[in-house]
Amino acid sequence: MNSSGSGLADLDRRITGCRACPRLVAWREEVARTKRAAFADRTYWGRPVPGFGPPDARLLIVGLAPAAHGANRTGRMFTGDRSGDVLYRALYDVGLASRPTAVSADDGLELRGVRLTSPVHCAPPANKPTPGERDTCRPWLVRELDLLRPTVRAAVVLGAFGWQAALPAFSAAGWTVPRPRPVFSHGARATLEAPGGEPLRVFGCFHVSQRNTFTGRLTPAMLRDVLRTAAGAAGLPTKDEE
Repeated sequence: MNSSGSGLADLDRRITGCRACPRLVAWREEVARTKRAAFADRTYWGRPVPGFGPPDARLLIVGLAPAAHGANRTGRMFTGDRSGDVLYRALYDVGLASRPTAVSADDGLELRGVRLTSPVHCAPPANKPTPGERDTCRPWLVRELDLLRPTVRAAVVLGAFGWQAALPAFSAAGWTVPRPRPVFSHGARATLEAPGGEPLRVFGCFHVSQRNTFTGRLTPAMLRDVLRTAAGAAGLPTKDEE
């Protein structure tokens, strides 16, 4: 394993042991104890969820936080819930994932040149981390970006919360965020220069939440388009649109 790979593996282990935010610790563990009826016979992860994907990823996808009965149950980003179903299907459709579904951490799914992460690593009540929890968790994202710097060339940020959380992390990791700060929108684009390094192309995308996908605010075609464009900016091959 290269130094970035070993560094990310160590980072992931450290993240899973974090207990810095009392409200989030209490919530994630309560959910893991009480469970959802459909998963009553399952053992929940109930801990912070680390990033998922290869250590030499060229494309980073930044979400919001683990879902209570999704990643907080399975222990892997966007795995085991409907938001993940939408995201992984789109990644598979454009050639960035080995399979179209994600049901458990040991289902054999592999990402191709892509890593998934989030600015908050614990499931929050009502899917709403506080600004303080976001800021407490930020050093984990900054460290992850530091380790990915040699290879990452583009990022897709899902939703306004992720956008607001990610831009300061990108800045702390050494990229220059333009002034005035880019505003989030679906299809937003920004280029973050890096003194002495490669720039990062950043793309905004509506979050793959059920609220957005059920109402048609974000369609599979819209998601595929953003992923394909970002993959191209990152230098990753994709499948052609059918």
